[in-house]
Amino acid sequence: MSGVGASLEKLVLHGLTRLPAGAQRRLAGGGRIVVDGEELDPALQLVLAMRRWRGSHGLTAGTPERTRRKMRHESLIAVREPTPVAAVRDLTVDGAAGPLAARHYAPFGPGPRPLLVFFHGGGFVSGDIDGHDEPCRMLCRHAGVHVLSVAYRLAPEHPFPAGVDDAIAATDWAYAHAEELGADPERVAVGGDSAGASLATVVCLLAVRTAKRLPLAQVLIYPPTLHEHDWASRTSFAHGFLLTAEDIDFCYRHYTVGGVEPHDFRHSPLLAGDLSGLPPTLLVTAAFDPLRDEGEAYAEALAAAGTVVTVWRAHGMIHGFINMTALSRAARDAVIEIAGATRALLASAPVPAVQP
Repeated sequence: MSGVGASLEKLVLHGLTRLPAGAQRRLAGGGRIVVDGEELDPALQLVLAMRRWRGSHGLTAGTPERTRRKMRHESLIAVREPTPVAAVRDLTVDGAAGPLAARHYAPFGPGPRPLLVFFHGGGFVSGDIDGHDEPCRMLCRHAGVHVLSVAYRLAPEHPFPAGVDDAIAATDWAYAHAEELGADPERVAVGGDSAGASLATVVCLLAVRTAKRLPLAQVLIYPPTLHEHDWASRTSFAHGFLLTAEDIDFCYRHYTVGGVEPHDFRHSPLLAGDLSGLPPTLLVTAAFDPLRDEGEAYAEALAAAGTVVTVWRAHGMIHGFINMTALSRAARDAVIEIAGATRALLASAPVPAVQP
């Protein structure tokens, strides 16, 4: 799409999503959408309708490269004015097979703050640090923490477990360089959304199993946790709510193109079995997300294993809502609430003992 076309699309999108809720529903062509007792946010209802008018029904686009272009375009036109933070700096961090692009967000205020290593979503196939700039800014600003956003390698060029290996290496880099970033080196947490949240879970699981340094906490936003399972939410929200059943299969197929062992928890964290010893966790799901049930099942499994878990379902939200804060006031409020919960979690989490 040309620059003029993209600018016009952005202007229309932002204008219509500022209308009153009733007008948004009427423009979307229907009344209230209620599933499982949850009501879809009217602004997001309109966003979904506008995507259908353009002939866009899911997140993927036939090939990984076209999917990346599509997701980059949609994430950038969804942004209005970036949330201000104290400083933003692009840098590189160590990956498992070479340097990775990263972006550091510094919060306002004196004194060293915790550092959240953040892995972006995109189904392990797409997504980047530019497309997740605004969510990271909001977490930095409203949680009062440093955020290090990491661009791990993507499939199918770099299939499983490349992303896992990069996430581990980047977290190790963050431990070693937190003080240089102005953060508290004893309070380093991990987190992410969607595929990135899965990577964060695996960083913690492997830290426990290998007696490596354990992150202070994990912040997991609509994580995929078990692919090969008949989740009810996968059926209820298979179509019409941004992330489709075909999108999930597309991403998983490309992520695992190199082959996986069926019971390897690194691609499906719920297969881990023993979930004891993990750090305090904030786990957020979206009410209209096909990944909702597996995320909540992971939270239940963590709690059963003795992990301190705060689980919160974002009412009215769809998958990807953290990238839609300029389009939906409810999505913005939800991300601010996530940031507040993150602030509380990192302030209360005990500092893990460093293994000798």
